[in-house]
This record gives sequence, structure tokens and C-alpha cells, in this order.
Amino acid sequence: MASLPEGLLDGGVWFRVEEPGTASAVRRAAERLAAELVMPEHRIADLSIVAAETAGNLTKHASQGTVLVRPVRAADQAGVELIAVDSGPGMADLRRSMGDGHSTAGTLGIGFGAILRQASWSDLHSVPGKGTVMTVQVWPGDVPERGWAAGVTRPLTGESVSGDAWAAREAGGRRQVLVSDGLGHGGLAAAASHEAVRVFHKTPAVPPAQVLEALHRALGHTRGAALAVAELDPEAGVVRYAGLGNISGTVLSADGGRRGMVSMPGIVGHQRRQIREYDYPLTPGAIVLMHTDGVVDRWNAGDYPGLLSHSPEVIAATVLRDAGTRRDDAGVLVAQALS
Repeated sequence: MASLPEGLLDGGVWFRVEEPGTASAVRRAAERLAAELVMPEHRIADLSIVAAETAGNLTKHASQGTVLVRPVRAADQAGVELIAVDSGPGMADLRRSMGDGHSTAGTLGIGFGAILRQASWSDLHSVPGKGTVMTVQVWPGDVPERGWAAGVTRPLTGESVSGDAWAAREAGGRRQVLVSDGLGHGGLAAAASHEAVRVFHKTPAVPPAQVLEALHRALGHTRGAALAVAELDPEAGVVRYAGLGNISGTVLSADGGRRGMVSMPGIVGHQRRQIREYDYPLTPGAIVLMHTDGVVDRWNAGDYPGLLSHSPEVIAATVLRDAGTRRDDAGVLVAQALS
């Protein structure tokens, strides 16, 4: 078996999909990842169809298409996820566009139908003039319960790994998320963020400020990172937030409200003036959106009708597409206030 691209068993690998040959590379990478995850042969065959059609649609219909191939894991199984992102032309009538027989490129028009039949789960959002984001998952068995949080990261152009990372956990009745931006770029920045994720998952179920204290003590041997931890408590109607460094956090309510959350100056593992935890209102249907400084705050949810009702994966990838920069690692996490 050919070796996997660097990062494929971790945060995944992005492919620019502009020619049919690149679509083949996406399919092969998905197949290799599935084999590494010991998925059964018949599901690898289904995944091959999903990957080929997903990437093929980008080459035929889209502008500036990219695909992220990465693993997804549940308690008792692992699958493969593909997130396809493009910058146009977008679709005004999703139901018609996704039906068999509809084509804008003179083909048979069976791509979306094949994807939906073979995939275990999928989600798609499209805005005419802005583009489309679609995520599809192929699992070896039954589809796990949908997650309440997910993130997407992308390395600086020219780098094979990203120094940004995210994590989510449920521990001791607490739903907590982490966003990390390792200082600099490349392998050392990635190592700092990977260590942050590891320690985050091992830390006892304590409030965000105490989690951040534990991370600060643990990252002293690394390059250091900007970090933020948020805890969603829908029953209490609050999100608790603690951050050090340039991580941005925002609460987006279902009625269009937007409220920023405060991170303190510092570098986790090296420079810590103070760690403070703040509480913010969390209304039903709200989402918590966190991102690194590789994503700018020029994104407006009002420009994307219906987006906030979609999966965290689709929301995060949409923000990364339109607000992420290519001059830095970029990472976005979305957590939903589900009761």
C-alpha cells in the first residue's frame, strides 16, 4: 500500500481540485485512509464512488474547488469524511440540483444522486454567487449520533501541516471545546497544538479557566500557543469562556445577534499575566464560533441564509472559505447549543 500523505491520519489533507487528475488523487487518498482505518471492502468501494463524484463535480461545475479528506471517529468505529468547498457559482434550487438527471455540464447528471446513495450522512449549503460547501461521511456501520461541535483547519500555503487545532469533549457533564494556534508555522507549531489537544482530553472535568491553567503548565516544553476553552451549558443558558492569546470567540444567536467573547493577552506555556473566565448568554439555537488569527472578522451570518441551521462542519468550512487567509494557518470551530 502506498504511504499516506502527511497529516491524513490526523487533521486531514486538503486538495485543490481543478483538473480531472486531481479528482483521482482525492479518490485514492480516501481509499488509502479507509484501508488504514480497516473499513470493510464494500464500504471502501462505496467511499470510492463518493470521493470520485464529489471531486468530479468540482472539476465540472465549480470555481476554486478544494476537498478535505480526513478521518471521523465515534466510540466504536471510524469512518472517512470529505468536505468539498467551492467559490461558485452556487445553487439556487438545491432539491433540483441534487436530483438524478439534472446537469449543467452536458453530463448524465447522476453525481449528487450517487453521493447521497453511497454516503452514510451528508449536509450541503449553497448561496448563488458565493459557492457551495458539502460534507459527506462514509461509516463502516450504523451512522453515529450527530456531533454538537466540529472544526476545520487549513495550513499556510506551502506547509503540509497546520499549527492550528481544535477539540471537543463531554466530560463530567460538561461540554467543552478547545481552539489552539501554535506559535509560528509548520511542524513545531503543530506539535504545540497537538500537545494542547492531548492534555485537553486528559484534564479532569473542571471549568474552562482551570483547564487553561492545566494547559499552561503542560505546554512549557513546546513553542507555546494561543488557546481558548469554551464550555456550553444550554440548561443554564450560558457559555463559559477563558482564553489566552489571539483566539476570537463569538456567540451567534438564532435571531441574528452577535456577541464577542474576551481572551486575555499571553502565550500558553510561556507568558501568562492572568487567566479569567467570563460568562455569556447562550440562547436556544445559538452557536459558539471560535477561530484563530488566520481568519478575519469580516464574516456576516446574514449573507448566508439558513447557514446556522446546518451542521457544524458546513458552518465552519463556509467561514474558513470566505474569511480565512492564505498567509497564515487558519482554523474555525463551531459548537451548537443543543440541549
